[in-house]
Parts: sequence; structure tokens; C-alpha cells
Amino acid sequence: MAAVQMGEGVIKVTGEVGTGKTMVCRKLMEQIEPEVELVYLPNPVLSGDQLQFAVARELGIQDTDPLKVVSLIQERLIQVHTLGKKTVLIVDEAQALSSEALETLRLFGNLETGQDKLIQLVLFGQPELDERLETHELRQFRQRITFSCQLRPLSIEEGVAYINNRLDKAGNGAHVFSIEQKKAIWRAAMGIPRLINQISHKALLTAFNDRCTLLKNQHVYVAMHDTFDARKPKFKTPRFWGWSQP
Repeated sequence: MAAVQMGEGVIKVTGEVGTGKTMVCRKLMEQIEPEVELVYLPNPVLSGDQLQFAVARELGIQDTDPLKVVSLIQERLIQVHTLGKKTVLIVDEAQALSSEALETLRLFGNLETGQDKLIQLVLFGQPELDERLETHELRQFRQRITFSCQLRPLSIEEGVAYINNRLDKAGNGAHVFSIEQKKAIWRAAMGIPRLINQISHKALLTAFNDRCTLLKNQHVYVAMHDTFDARKPKFKTPRFWGWSQP
């Protein structure tokens, strides 16, 4: 948020699938000040021309003449700037952008007054975005990035606190899982919040199906094996990396 407030030119946020990029994107959008003209592109599988039209539509431009669209966008951005506001373009799943679309974004970044940029770019994407930006053809775009952040998996302490917080918000309290089960879920999920959610949810459903008010290790064990991409325990019984309880 600080980078947006400071008017940094291009901001990049990357992270593996399930680490919370879309949630961070939504939180950023919620916190953006009312005087900011927000342009949001959730589905960037677009050509350069299609991206221009998508931005124009978000800015309220109705004219679809391809020969005029860039000039109309610039005029609209100047109007916003004259009103003392700034324009922020947020792109989710930016790793899906074509090279042509990335070049279009770079050209948008060139639009400026004598002192200020007319549009600020914020890209959210998977690590593949970083790999693409390392290529020679995108070096000009890469050099425009002034702030970069990488979302990492949760540490074990953060993972346990995350589960506790989710349970508290659900109204069931943090006692439903034992501390060993929470740590085991974190290990199986490799610290990825989405996988933590899936394993925990499946374990609760399994316990509910068995009419149990407290989870058994077997419930968590089944949930781990039923969750795609989760790290599976090597044990054939629910012992979970060195601990064994009923």
C-alpha cells in the first residue's frame, strides 16, 4: 500500500499458487483511497489491442475506434490528473499476459506529464511472471519495475496462528485441533494457506461424518491424502512425522 501511495511506477507482487495473491489484491483494492481512479483487470488473457480496449472500458471510454483508443485513454488520464487524482491499474494473474500485452502496459507507463506518471501499474502473478520478465525481449519492462514483493509460504508459527485465527472466526475456538495436528497440517500444506484451508476443512468434514466433536489423527490423515498437492505422510497409519496419538 505504501508503494501505491508513493506513486511508484510499476509494482510487482509474485507468489506460488495458494499463497494469497488474490486476497492481497482484494485488500489493496479495499484500502485504495476514494480519490484514486481504479482500473482492475482480473482476466488478462488478452492481446495488446484487447488490453487497450479493456482499460478504455474501465475508464468509461465508449469509443472503440482502434486508431483513437490510445489517445482517448491519454486524454482521460490527463483529466483525472487535472482533478488531483491518480489512476492505478491492477492486473491479477499477470503471468498470463502475452508479450504484446506487456509491451502495451509498458507504453501505458510512458504516459506522463512533465513531473508525474499518469498511470501506476500493479501486477500480481505467479513465479512464471518473474521468469518471463528475465527474458531479453522484456528487459525494458523489467527496468520499469520500482518495487517488487514475493509472497512466501507461512512459517510453522504463522501456520498454527493462521489455523487458530480461522477457527476463532468460525466460532469454534482453537481447541478443535490439537497443536500436533495443526503442525502436521502445516507440514502437509508446506505452509501454503490454500492447502492449509483445504486439509483443515476436509478433516472437519470427516470428523462430522464420524459424529466426532474433536478431531482424531485419522481424520487429519485422510484429509491429507485426499488433498491434491499436499505433502503425504509416508506412514501407513496416521502417525504424522514422528508423533502418534489415537
